[in-house]
Amino acid sequence: MKKFSFSRFMLIVGLLFIYVPMLVLVLYSFNASRLVTVWGGWSTKWYAGLLDNQQLMSAVLRSLEIATYTAIAATALGTLAALVLTRIKHFRGRTLFGGMVTAPLVMPEVITGLSLLLLFVAMAQLIGWPMERGVVTIWIAHTTFSTAYVAVIVSSRLRELDRSMEEAAMDLGAKPWKVFFLITIPMIVPSLAAGFMMAFALSLDDLVLASFVSGPGSTTLPMEIFSAVRLGVKPEINAVASLILLAVSLATFLVWFFTRSTEEKRKQSVAKLEALERASAAVRLGPEV
Repeated sequence: MKKFSFSRFMLIVGLLFIYVPMLVLVLYSFNASRLVTVWGGWSTKWYAGLLDNQQLMSAVLRSLEIATYTAIAATALGTLAALVLTRIKHFRGRTLFGGMVTAPLVMPEVITGLSLLLLFVAMAQLIGWPMERGVVTIWIAHTTFSTAYVAVIVSSRLRELDRSMEEAAMDLGAKPWKVFFLITIPMIVPSLAAGFMMAFALSLDDLVLASFVSGPGSTTLPMEIFSAVRLGVKPEINAVASLILLAVSLATFLVWFFTRSTEEKRKQSVAKLEALERASAAVRLGPEV
């Protein structure tokens, strides 16, 4: 009989606390009753009804569009910031730059949203842009917020990266930009994928920032759900939340599978390189022996 393990017990309790509400949400998305607290049998009519709910579907598509743009921009900017923080050890203002990069991690979203709102209003008065707040301003706000998370994830990978292959390539005459794209990027692909998914999820989940910097006709899915929930949870909300949960789960699985295969290929390449180095060393030492 196995001994009681408190850590394993707490792990199981934590996982149940996280995932049981999601399973209940998916279960009630197939509820035939309009009352979400009363089970009325199995039905898929709420999924079919999503196609008729133009307001909700528009919010879903808008949120996915903003999340995709945010993930791309945040991954690019966060990677550049991580490279500066890890590869350039000494430059004037390094501490200030590092603090500015990581500030959104600890800054309350209310403060960030209010600051960006005042910034957009001041820019509209000074240069006439943005004329109105909408998808672009939400994208800028989400990118500002998500870049810090990507920078932390990528910088942690860059710090533990073996630079021998990069140095060998530069010794052989490769230019820095070529080393970056052909050697560094492939080695940090798992962290880039993790940062991309993190930025995408943060943008898709955000409510506070979008509430500050959005305008008429730019309602995101969290804003739509929040406004609808105040009048009572509708079955369509359970259905769309279940579809998003399914999409995020599939995307996470694909990213995990891709990063795992990439890591295995990297290990195989390193093993082949080490084997070639040992063979080369044996050939050089052969005549001496």
